[in-house]
Amino acid sequence: MKIAVIGGGAMGSSLIRGWLAQGMAAENLAASDPSPQRRQAVEELGIAAFENNREAVEGSEIVVLAVKPQIAKTVLAELKGTAGKRLFSIVAGLTTSTIEEYCQLPVVRAMPNNPCQVGAGAIAICPGKFAQEEDLALAEELFSAVGKVVRVQEDQMDAVTGLSGSGPAFIYLVAEALSDGGVLAGLPRQVATDLAVQTLLGAALTLEKTGSHPAVLKEEVTSPAGTTIEGLAVLEKNGVRSAFIQAVSAASRRSAALGGTKERRN
Repeated sequence: MKIAVIGGGAMGSSLIRGWLAQGMAAENLAASDPSPQRRQAVEELGIAAFENNREAVEGSEIVVLAVKPQIAKTVLAELKGTAGKRLFSIVAGLTTSTIEEYCQLPVVRAMPNNPCQVGAGAIAICPGKFAQEEDLALAEELFSAVGKVVRVQEDQMDAVTGLSGSGPAFIYLVAEALSDGGVLAGLPRQVATDLAVQTLLGAALTLEKTGSHPAVLKEEVTSPAGTTIEGLAVLEKNGVRSAFIQAVSAASRRSAALGGTKERRN
């Protein structure tokens, strides 16, 4: 299976690194990007890199569209007339119907996230009107190599973008803040950062392995008049819970705006 990744930016390169880490042969991957620096970075991974998008997709069976939303239509216009391939798009806000206006191909829309590069991504997928179950299953298999895949309806994709697409940046901010807190309390920076990262990792794994609701696990470590409730009270006073909710909502609205879709309301 030969895959051409159109766009060697952060997300495109994350997928490439993730697939390589999972054992995909470099000769089965190609990429294109207008930036010489990004092409060089891809070539250093052993991947053929092209400036021309049509050259990159030549001989591929799957085209992964991984460009910025603002230039997606320009790139699709370059690919117009491409046949005999599947197109998997990871462009935020870009609907399958818009893609199908340019390329009459089976289209699967996906929203992966940055941790795909270490095989720990969260990926949501949905089919376009020409996509069959076999196309969706192939996308699921491909993205499963770099993370956990869920199937959703297309009108839920902006919400996915706001939550798991943008979410890693929110968590990186939390990690940085926890480290800063440790330094303020007297820890060396590296020790504080190591503890912050492991705390986030351990908490996430506990949620996954136990299947418990986050509120239940929070209660387990919150003793009366203890240190944790003291800290939680400060977080609640400063609106941290509300800030995260609003951050996901804002990112979801931005995704909808980039794709020219209306915000979905429940």
